[in-house]
Amino acid sequence: MGMLIQGVWRDVPRDTKATGGAFVRPESAFRERVSTVEPGRYRLYVAKSCPWAHRTLVVRALKGLEKAIPVYCARPGMFENGWEFGEMSASGGIRFLYELYAKAKPGYTGRVTVPVLWDEKHTRIVNNESAEIIRMLNRDFDALARRELDDLYPEKLRREIDWLNERIYRTVNNGVYRAGFATAQDKYEEAVTELFRTLDWLEKRMAKRKWLCGKQFTEADVRLFTTLVRFDAVYYSHFKCNLRRLVDYPNLWRWTRRVYALPGVAKTVDMKQIKDHYYRSMKHINPTQIVPKGPLLDFSLP
Repeated sequence: MGMLIQGVWRDVPRDTKATGGAFVRPESAFRERVSTVEPGRYRLYVAKSCPWAHRTLVVRALKGLEKAIPVYCARPGMFENGWEFGEMSASGGIRFLYELYAKAKPGYTGRVTVPVLWDEKHTRIVNNESAEIIRMLNRDFDALARRELDDLYPEKLRREIDWLNERIYRTVNNGVYRAGFATAQDKYEEAVTELFRTLDWLEKRMAKRKWLCGKQFTEADVRLFTTLVRFDAVYYSHFKCNLRRLVDYPNLWRWTRRVYALPGVAKTVDMKQIKDHYYRSMKHINPTQIVPKGPLLDFSLP
């Protein structure tokens, strides 16, 4: 896995020695907001395989913003040049995502990640933090939305949503990576223990709830969904999160299918790209790059 160093792409592997074998996710570097909202001005650079980028695709679909916000999708797999796109004419004039970062900020040093909310008018990266991008998509683009959707971050539920987001991010969204990228046994076991403690808790919480906050679908549901939809196919085996499968949690499995059934969401899930990316681009975890055939999952079940 590489990164930009003073605007030049270098093959720099992730180093966990300084953290005693623990995976620590770096902070996102671009944290601004959209200004004037215009059709076609803002674009999303994503990878369908990435759970963080997937969040933005889900909200974009739920709001009906497909025409208002064009999207460029990277190919599955991240190799010596990082995220790669197809023909330059079909991806905003770039082949590799690091070119967009260098264009936005010459001399930039840091990781090059998706999603990216790009301002074509001012040739700048507005934001590359998924949690903040989905909040902008939630309300800032209402004038361009083709579907009505209840506020995903309503005032009356914000305290509860923030509380859920914090625990789910630390132990589930990022927890699977803390397990999968750990290079020390104790760090791996700590991450897996916390992960399944939260999944067990969520299973009980969802026994009599439709959504995480009760009757209303919120951003907390979006953020959990993109991890759980990948769980059995990737995290259970590839990241050694194998105490239990998602399908072993009846309430969470039912909830995941319920999110999948929402308008436009199913089209954002590409399980082939998800599996190809994880199993083929993370050679330090899967040196053979063999992609497993299973498991057989049907998210469209009632």
